[in-house]
Amino acid sequence: MKRLIPLIAAVLLAACGQAVPAASPTTAAYPADAVATTVPSDAAYPAASPETTGTSDQKLVVMTHDSFSVSEEVLAAFEQQTGITVEVLKAGDAGSALNQAILSKEAPLADVFFGVDNTFLSRALAADIFLPYDSPALAAIPAELNLDTSNRLLPVDYGYVTINYDKATLEQAGLTPPTSLEDLTKPEWKGKLVVEDASTSSPGLAFLLATVAHFGETGSYTWKDYWRDLRANEVFVSSGWSEAYYTQFSGSSGKGAYPLVVSYATSPAAEVYFSEGKLTEPPTGNLLPPGGSFRQIEFVGILKGSQHADLAQKFVDFMLSEQFQADIPLQMFVYPALPTAPQPEVFTTFAEVPAQEAGLSPEQIEAGREQWIKEWTELVLR
Repeated sequence: MKRLIPLIAAVLLAACGQAVPAASPTTAAYPADAVATTVPSDAAYPAASPETTGTSDQKLVVMTHDSFSVSEEVLAAFEQQTGITVEVLKAGDAGSALNQAILSKEAPLADVFFGVDNTFLSRALAADIFLPYDSPALAAIPAELNLDTSNRLLPVDYGYVTINYDKATLEQAGLTPPTSLEDLTKPEWKGKLVVEDASTSSPGLAFLLATVAHFGETGSYTWKDYWRDLRANEVFVSSGWSEAYYTQFSGSSGKGAYPLVVSYATSPAAEVYFSEGKLTEPPTGNLLPPGGSFRQIEFVGILKGSQHADLAQKFVDFMLSEQFQADIPLQMFVYPALPTAPQPEVFTTFAEVPAQEAGLSPEQIEAGREQWIKEWTELVLR
């Protein structure tokens, strides 16, 4: 199966973001790899791309986003053990894929859907497109990851959106890494932070949600006040993660002007892993400011209307098994939901877990998401 890893995909986008000065910023073009944060219309669908990995008469279709990846040998082992042929239907970014699943609920395109995260969990459940399945493997998954008590969507993996910094650039400038979100509004960090567009990018939305959780919506200083201050401090808004990380960020392979970037807590580990032995220490680090990291949890569910619910249950069990879970870190650069799944040394050494993450429930996110995005756009991009 084609290996797709969004975190380290070396795609340098031609589209450029626009700095956001206090005067007249402009918004950047939508990049190919950004993850939509609003469910688009069906007219915006990308073409789904099925990948069949076997030849059995027992065929199971798994619908997912373009970033899904599993080792060929791991998936082949499942097919050999069960006699099931797995067809992976990649349907664009996470938002587009979910929208297709919802709009095709009367005639589902697949048996299993993977890729709903906690920013869209409530919407996915309200659409009533999933069957409950109390997998026996769920008993080994931490309860804090299992956000759906009806067991229609089961947790598979999780990761953290946070802020990375370029170690060398900060050292050369004689700067100590900031330790809080508030620090980013100080004069010494003027023009040094690049973030992603919250209306078109998954990490961009995640960082916005972290600021909403941290600063709140009421009181003398709210999340909107914070973003006004970031804008005044010349934050750069990129169209998506690839452009932000590989073009605008001064660390990694980028030669940009910004030593701070909204990315993932696993990015430093990815830098070491994909250097193929050239690096023993990552050139980047994680800030992990209190309340400034957002945990994204991804879920799998069995689609209503599936003619192969029994086969789908086996695949869900497989995704929660140690065999699949151990494959997750170096395939998708997120953490396995199964705590006993072995993790590679590069993960245990360089992939950090925030001590204090942002706290917003799926219900809070569903209730406020669209309004927050609208207000953020008016504050930062207009």
